[in-house]
Amino acid sequence: MEMTTRQTLTILHTNDIHSHFGSMPSIAAMINERRAASGDALLVLDIGDHMDRMAPETEGTLGGANVDVINLTGYDAITIGNNEGLTFTSDMIEQAYAGIHCPVVCGNLTERATGRSPSWMKDSVILNKAGIKIGLLGVTAPFTEFYQLLGWDVLDPFEVLGKQIAALRKQVDVVVVMSHLGLPSDEKLASQFPEIDVILGGHTHHVLEEPLQIGNTVLCGAGKFGTLLGEVTLTRNHSLEPFRVTSGGVVPVDQALLDEKVASAIVLHRRQAERAMESTVAVTDRELEIAYNEESPFGNLLAQSVSHFTGTEIALVNAGQLLGPLPQGDISKGILHSLCPSPINPCVMKLRGRDIRLALEQSLLPEFTDKPMTGFGFRGKVLGTMCVEGLTIQYDPDRAPYEKVTDIRVAGQTLEEDEEYTVGTLDMFTFKAGYKVLANGTDLQFMLPEFLRDLIEMELKRPGAMEECFAARWLQVSKQSGED
Repeated sequence: MEMTTRQTLTILHTNDIHSHFGSMPSIAAMINERRAASGDALLVLDIGDHMDRMAPETEGTLGGANVDVINLTGYDAITIGNNEGLTFTSDMIEQAYAGIHCPVVCGNLTERATGRSPSWMKDSVILNKAGIKIGLLGVTAPFTEFYQLLGWDVLDPFEVLGKQIAALRKQVDVVVVMSHLGLPSDEKLASQFPEIDVILGGHTHHVLEEPLQIGNTVLCGAGKFGTLLGEVTLTRNHSLEPFRVTSGGVVPVDQALLDEKVASAIVLHRRQAERAMESTVAVTDRELEIAYNEESPFGNLLAQSVSHFTGTEIALVNAGQLLGPLPQGDISKGILHSLCPSPINPCVMKLRGRDIRLALEQSLLPEFTDKPMTGFGFRGKVLGTMCVEGLTIQYDPDRAPYEKVTDIRVAGQTLEEDEEYTVGTLDMFTFKAGYKVLANGTDLQFMLPEFLRDLIEMELKRPGAMEECFAARWLQVSKQSGED
């Protein structure tokens, strides 16, 4: 009778949790259940954007809370997304990952200073699970300019993987790519590199109810925010055969299950974070209101802060960045974080007068001011009207759309349609988000690592800033009284 040496490998994977700490104890409990029930090889991976500085736990511990949860959950390896790579300075991220118990795998990121991977990162890993050798590769989305400003070089993920797969394939039974590139890139990877067995995806928050097969490669994705746990099983009947995917998909995370260790660690980190964010950064003598469909003092203060930080006469920002009014009294880091949580950076661009005018016209229309927004680093609810510095605008709300603005002045001079102006604004707009016309800007200069809340903190300390934000930029004119 012939002996069978059937081998099974189960991979559990998460991606784009974005610091939704509420789901983490449940995910850990489900992984523990699978681990206890599985006599076979089990591999647990995260595909990036586990950290999001919108969450006070992440902000106040600079990622320490996330790393603790990853350790307690027992992940075997993780890769990084743009939220880890771009919203933390290299010192912060090194400090966060100093205590991690599993490898952080990413092959397409190197330090500009050394040309090598940072000390906390591996460009590939081979893990042995119950005698099965798994080669793990990781790649993250190439936001080239942004990474350079933080001291990184981000390499072409396809070129990097091409070299790595050739070297790795002969040494292992299974090749897994942890890809924080997004589904369209994953599809290209699969057709370009048939040697990959499994691509676990993230970044575009796609849900693959069952694995997507392209050639011999299988693609998986488990959505976002920790609502789903991805699971894929590979099997072979004989050690000379290749592994084949026999099942896979996503399982809804059961909120009734809780891992006590993870839950209590999160509570401790939340308390620690709250203490860290109690320090007062400014004291205000009046409340600053925010409105999304018209000019408001807090919106003006944000525009002022961008103008002063970027050294530009004109600044354009959307009111939706601010989630509530700025209270009177002691303003702490925690208050600023709760009012302006988006990891969005300022930038400078050259913009033609006609594009500025179009953005201002759009910002008088409800389909823009009330537009729900997600992605591009934005953590607010709606886009909101355009807050400006350096412009005086006359408008008539009764006129037709795109004809409401009657006059725009820059330092007393009429805004010229064809002239180029230097404008301080937000990196989000360069991705054609919200006010898409601002993506026409040229000579872009991105400014990292400061976020908008850091700019507000600086502006609150500037003498006269509080008075200036009450000065009107938008002046309503009514129809001439001689008309019928």
